[in-house]
Amino acid sequence: MVTIKEIAVRAQLSSATISRVLNGDNSLSVSPETRERILDLAQEMGYTKHLKKQAPQQKGTIGLVQWYTESEELADLYYYSIRVSIEREASRLGYQLILSFNDLSNPLLAEVDGIIAVGKFSSRQIAELTSLSPHLVFVDSDTLTEGFSCVTTDFNHSVQTVINHFCSQGIADIGLLVGQEKTSDGQDLPADPRLLSYRNYLSTLGIYRENYCYIGKFSTQSGYELMTRAIQELGDDLPPAFFMANDTLAVGALRALQERQIEVPDRVQIITFNDTAITRQVYPALSSISVFTEEMGLEAMQLLDRIISNPTTHHPRKIKLRTTLTIRESSY
Repeated sequence: MVTIKEIAVRAQLSSATISRVLNGDNSLSVSPETRERILDLAQEMGYTKHLKKQAPQQKGTIGLVQWYTESEELADLYYYSIRVSIEREASRLGYQLILSFNDLSNPLLAEVDGIIAVGKFSSRQIAELTSLSPHLVFVDSDTLTEGFSCVTTDFNHSVQTVINHFCSQGIADIGLLVGQEKTSDGQDLPADPRLLSYRNYLSTLGIYRENYCYIGKFSTQSGYELMTRAIQELGDDLPPAFFMANDTLAVGALRALQERQIEVPDRVQIITFNDTAITRQVYPALSSISVFTEEMGLEAMQLLDRIISNPTTHHPRKIKLRTTLTIRESSY
């Protein structure tokens, strides 16, 4: 069984710091990046004891609805990290959780005091969630126009940061690999906000090229297939820099480049999005937009707690968290 001491050795931090972070001590003065790194290491090493701690007194019951299935979540640690953060904060605040993976039919959801919905949901699904509880918070989906509070990431600034980084090196040809998603009930979602920001910002700069943009699914296999297509179709015109809309796409794209002996970053630089643990587990390690998923889950749970405590005084709001660019070996 993995111990806190073993995590401390890997993280090169004290056991006391590891313990306080894993026990949700928000009074500890460490950076969000350090908290995220500790939680990633705990996840990577299989430490789960901190997830089982329960608050001494229960305030109520919360439904946590994940739009992914359990197997899909394991393939995309971004949503796993958000869920774990919600679970930890719910426990600290004294709530019991009803967890539902891609299933709104769980009869226990009709008995909850509020719901946090993680991911993307259709209008029909939102209506169904509303019928289960009027106290709703969405994570990773902008539902403010529908009248519901939400916690999101600043996609627009993130994409501009990546493009500006490449442009600062004199690179004007910048490719994109991005996914097109559907809700779990099969409804098409609007174009990914990273795609829209990419098109708009490059068009503003006068350097947008449609043939550098490849759209598939958010999966490792799709990343491999999209980059393979780009290599075949573009040949010597393959851009020297690519932005990947998430880490799974980037891992697949990296494999396609390596199989064809296209050097990263000497021939093609890669910057991805999300910065899950997998970015440090491949070679070369992937530069990435770091999204603070722990804070997203924390903000969502605290927001729902306020809604439940004072429902008549709550006005829907959107909390948008800024990101940072973390440079590693896949780019300069």
